[in-house]
Parts: sequence; C-alpha cells; structure tokens
Amino acid sequence: MDILFIYLLLGAVAGTAAGLLGIGGGLIIVPALVLIFSATGVSPEVLTHMAVGTSLATIIVTSISSVWAHNAKGAVDWHLFWVMTPGILFGSWLGGVTADLLPGAWLQLFIGIFAIVMAFRMGLGSLHSGELVDGEANLPGSLPLLCSGGGIGWLAAIFGIGGGALVVPYLSHFRVAMQQAVGTSAAFGLPIAISGSLSFVVQGWGNRLLPSWSSGYIYWPAFLGIVLTSVFFAKLGASLAHRFSAARLKLCFALLLFAIGIHFIWENYNLITG
Repeated sequence: MDILFIYLLLGAVAGTAAGLLGIGGGLIIVPALVLIFSATGVSPEVLTHMAVGTSLATIIVTSISSVWAHNAKGAVDWHLFWVMTPGILFGSWLGGVTADLLPGAWLQLFIGIFAIVMAFRMGLGSLHSGELVDGEANLPGSLPLLCSGGGIGWLAAIFGIGGGALVVPYLSHFRVAMQQAVGTSAAFGLPIAISGSLSFVVQGWGNRLLPSWSSGYIYWPAFLGIVLTSVFFAKLGASLAHRFSAARLKLCFALLLFAIGIHFIWENYNLITG
C-alpha cells in the first residue's frame, strides 16, 4: 500500500506539472520511476527500461484527454497528423528496440543528457512563441515530414516522453502557430505511446529479472497509480496556471531537470568508466 501511495503521488505531481507548465509528464515520471525502482530493489539491468516503458504506457491514457481538449478547440492539424503518423509509429517501435540494446547505465546517461538539454531550453526560453509573422506556415513535403516523424518517434520512445518537447519546436521552425503546434503535438503523443509501449512489452517479454506484475518492461502497479491521479491533477494544474508566474515556474522546473540530469550523468559515467 505504501508503494501504491507513492505512485499515486507521482501521478499527482506529474499531472500538476503538465497542467501548469504545458510539458509532458514523462519528463518527471521517468527519472522518478528510476529512483523508486532502484530503492525498491529492482535489478539495475532492467529498472531504467521499466521506467521508460511504464511512462510510455501512462501517456496512452493521458494523451487521450489532451487530444480531446485540443481538438475541441480546433487546434489539431489532422492532415499533418496522418502524414507523419506512419513515421511516428515506425520510429517509436524502433526506439523501444534501440533502448533494449542499451545497458541500463547508458540509457540513464542519455536520459540525463536529455534532461539537461531540456533544462536549458526551458530555463533560457529558447523556444519561440511560434506565432506567425509574415504569412502562413511553410511545411516541407510529405516525405521529409514522414522521415521527421520517424526521428521524433525514435527519440521520444527512448526517453519515455510523448514527443511534445520535440514536435513543438520542429513545427514552430516551419512557422506553425503555437496553438496548432501544441495541439498537433498532443495528438502525436498517442501513436508514440501506443507503438513505443508495445515495443517495450515485446523487447522485455520473458526477461527473468523483471518483477511480478510486469508485461515486458511495463510495470502495472506503477502504471495504475500514476494514471489514477495524473489526469485529474493535469486539469487542476491547468486551472491553477493563470495564478502563478509561468516564467518563474519554468525556471524552477528547469533547475530541477538540470539537477536530475547531473545526477544521472555523474552516477552512470562513473559506472561506465569504472
């Protein structure tokens, strides 16, 4: 019961942060699950893969409500979604395969580097507003979009995120309005999570180091606890967002991500180099 409460609390924290800051919960869930699994005696060889796979599985649930809300506001570009989704699906599956090939220490090292990159993006405000200035969006052709979807899905699955941190700046680069970029990014979270989590199930299936109540690299008690609270608290976070300084909140979260990244890099660099 105590560990279930921790998972419920993690879902509440991740959901609130997602609502307040407009970020994906995976940026919080993956590092937190790594620490929880480590503290509860899960094998170091599989705990990071379990954290990523379980995070992707929770995104299946949380992304549905997010897509519904954005679509109601007309903020999802469904044509762009269907053009890029085949690449997203293939890339997300490949991301699970790639992660399975990496030892846990290397996977944590890459997650730490990613956390620091995201900390700098958030802290320095390098992500532009994405509002159009001189005309309409200027997206590339179908083939480049398809290939970009593959790359985005691949990276998102490796890091256990819904892809918003990758999709929004990509679409903003081509002058897509911020509301449309965020809404379409939310839609991409669903195929990323479905394909990626299925890949993590297949790659981890039959691994004897996994604890009970696991399907491959997805750990169901953690999944259940997180999804039970994250959706509700995401709505609460969104309702509270206007009461706080977004810039100050993002700076605080950037500092937290930076600390997490440094911890992961330091711990695993020492393991890798001996």
